Amino acid sequence: MALILASQKCELREILLKNKPDEMLKISPKGTVPVLQLPDKVLDESLDIISWACKSSVSDMHIYSRVEEAMSDELIQLFDSEFKYHLDRYKYSSRYGVESKEHQKECKTILKNLEVMINPNPWIFGRQVSLLDISILPFIRQCKIANQDWFFAQKFVKVIDLLNYFENDDLFIQAMQKYDLWDPKKNNGNIFP
Repeated sequence: MALILASQKCELREILLKNKPDEMLKISPKGTVPVLQLPDKVLDESLDIISWACKSSVSDMHIYSRVEEAMSDELIQLFDSEFKYHLDRYKYSSRYGVESKEHQKECKTILKNLEVMINPNPWIFGRQVSLLDISILPFIRQCKIANQDWFFAQKFVKVIDLLNYFENDDLFIQAMQKYDLWDPKKNNGNIFP
């Protein structure tokens, strides 16, 4: 979404994580996605890619006040670390060999606190999408997908309204477009966006 907002074009190579191409592992041995290969460096963390894209001219994004920037930084850090940690163990409890209920409870606590902090209109800070929106809403969406009945039973009214707006927004729909798998032999990458 940050690449779309920044009008930064790239070659998109859709892969399966269970069948990582050698070409990907050569530039990022970590083997996680997303990976953005630039002429002078490789970015293999989502937040690094978002930050890189947002440093270009992004006129369609909300400009933070100082208070909003501090809140945004704090929430992005919380979701990228603690929330993601618990979300992974909630969604993939058998992979981690843990009980999912405790991690689900931790996700709920973070979402309850977010519910109190925000008043979306329609985005967290108003009429324009912000770095905060595109950084944390994908995590919240994954939490919803893990168990929709549980998620909606929590009655996070503002969080659910924000998530619904996010999932129906053209920006999200464009970012979630499906692409054919990349074949290194055919070099069939797609230009995105």
